[in-house]
Amino acid sequence: MDSIYIVGGNRLTGEVKVSGSKNGTLAIMAGALLAKGPTILENVPRITDVHTMMEMLQELGVRVRELEPNTFEIDATDLQSHEAPYDLVKKMRASFCVAGPLIGRLGYAKVPMPGGCDIGARPVDFHVKGLQMLGAKVTMEHGYVEAKADKLKGATIYLDFPSAGATQHIMTAACLAEGVTRIENCAMEPEVNDLAEFLIAMGAKIKGGGTSTIEIEGVDEMRGARYRMIPDRMEAGTLAMAACITRGDVLLTDCSPEHCSAMFKKLQETGVKVIEGPDWARVIADSRPKATDIKTMPHPGFPTDMQQPFAALLAVADGTSVITENVYERRFKYVSELGRMGADIIQEGRTAIIKGVPKLTGAEVSSSDLRAGAALIIAALAADGRSEISGVEHIDRGYERIVDKLASLGAEIVRREAAPETSARMA
Repeated sequence: MDSIYIVGGNRLTGEVKVSGSKNGTLAIMAGALLAKGPTILENVPRITDVHTMMEMLQELGVRVRELEPNTFEIDATDLQSHEAPYDLVKKMRASFCVAGPLIGRLGYAKVPMPGGCDIGARPVDFHVKGLQMLGAKVTMEHGYVEAKADKLKGATIYLDFPSAGATQHIMTAACLAEGVTRIENCAMEPEVNDLAEFLIAMGAKIKGGGTSTIEIEGVDEMRGARYRMIPDRMEAGTLAMAACITRGDVLLTDCSPEHCSAMFKKLQETGVKVIEGPDWARVIADSRPKATDIKTMPHPGFPTDMQQPFAALLAVADGTSVITENVYERRFKYVSELGRMGADIIQEGRTAIIKGVPKLTGAEVSSSDLRAGAALIIAALAADGRSEISGVEHIDRGYERIVDKLASLGAEIVRREAAPETSARMA
């Protein structure tokens, strides 16, 4: 297995392009199952989660081909399989969302219970409730969810929690349903609105994307479309925090500052200067960060996906910070690994109390999930000495060419297959 090796201490400077959105792309790829005719998706990130979804679509009888780097054609005209393969769904939670489009197109779906990062309970109850409200008969046994409906019918659906995945899934299922569907207490993440815009481009009738109430008027058929993925706000936040912890000066291009508002405001609280343009942001840090507190919340609150990377920054802040995780209860699994690097963090339930230290030290650490990996990379960039980060397969799920991007900004970072002589100096 590969590892990432970092010698900390280099100040990051320069310009770096933000890739297309992981979460937005996965939802849109599932939504592409609704259309007859080719769909062309641009700015698609080359990450393992996207490749897993591509394999999933191909197993369902969808034609997928790469037209040029980061541009793919998806043609679901000959969609034929009702069943999503277990070995793919167990790798990634977003793959479960093919169920709604399969029912809409074929009247039946059999999908395994999903996998993904182990960050806490993420039941599919909201997804199942939505499908049932639309008239599907759903059974769950032997690790599979089976859903049948001759024709889905519009309904009013209230989500007990504004889940982005459930909101997106129900939206896609409702597009070919008979009548009007109204989803209340929706997730308002940018990726939800992005999916709505994509579905509209394919012929769907949707109002309220990105708000707490979404209305979908069912249509008889949908067509392929050409669509460009929005920038990945989580990658933008990760790169911004990498710049800050190294006291750097980095320009993020192909970025949507509006989508990063909560993260950028918190960075400013630590003393960082953030200059925003229409599709770029410049992050400048020239001193030790100041402590601040974070509470994760659904959008437009501070995103749960960024509390781990932000914790790495706060680990070297001046003062004591408190992070409260209100979304996923097991999102502090990275704390012990940061502790190996000298961080002073005490976890109590859903809260982490971080006493900033002047300096972290390099160490051998392991990534337990996608964003934990990002936190360890950020910490290693500022640590004294050399770090080795294993569990890179988790990082590959959501970051496109992260090693190359950081190296282009001046980081001393390489990726290679882990060797027995792990104490050897980097070449």
